[in-house]
Amino acid sequence: MVFMLMYSFSLFAINIQSHKIKTMKVKKITQTKALAEGVPALLDKEGVAFQVINSVNWKEYPYCPNVKFRIAHTADAILLDYKVTEASVRAIAASDNGEVWKDACVEFFSVPANDGIYYNMECNCAGTLLIGAGAERGGRERAPQTVLDKVLRWSSLGRASFAERIGECSWELALVIPYSAFFKHKITSLDGTMIRANFYKCGDGLQTPHYLSWNPIDLKRPNFHCPQFFGELCFE
Repeated sequence: MVFMLMYSFSLFAINIQSHKIKTMKVKKITQTKALAEGVPALLDKEGVAFQVINSVNWKEYPYCPNVKFRIAHTADAILLDYKVTEASVRAIAASDNGEVWKDACVEFFSVPANDGIYYNMECNCAGTLLIGAGAERGGRERAPQTVLDKVLRWSSLGRASFAERIGECSWELALVIPYSAFFKHKITSLDGTMIRANFYKCGDGLQTPHYLSWNPIDLKRPNFHCPQFFGELCFE
């Protein structure tokens, strides 16, 4: 009996370790109005370090492009900067709230409040954006265009849509996400708060589909809509 208890405890400990939650501090920058094209230089100046998105969660999709991101916040917005090197890129989705996840796409999912609602902010390599909100994967509410238009975007590949380009490509994407983008809530500040979040890289329609995450996901099939596997962001 003692052996069985010890064995069970060992399995429990291993399980907890495999589900370890990542935690990251998010620096506050005293910048008044940040432009998307200026975000990379601003974060360089502020010494904001990159984090990697390299958790390959499903063996059926082993491809792992080089993906990193960094995040900071101001009095009224979240700043995001992604750098990606991958075997091909495409940006077919030509309008916001389209199927950007089928393109070369980076994503930011977060739970900004304690009511169970999480947001999926997905952006392809040309800056075409999708924002959804809800408590479940199904029946999610899309942000109206008036909200999407307030998210500033810059891409090193430009903003025009294009078909898949085969061959290694490096690209960078910067976003300025005002708190008003969390359109189901009235957020005026994130100072001193902790929110649950995860960051992703995908490309469902690319020649080599892939599904990477910052915080690991322990599910049988690819699924980013899983707040139970979000990490923690601690805002200064």
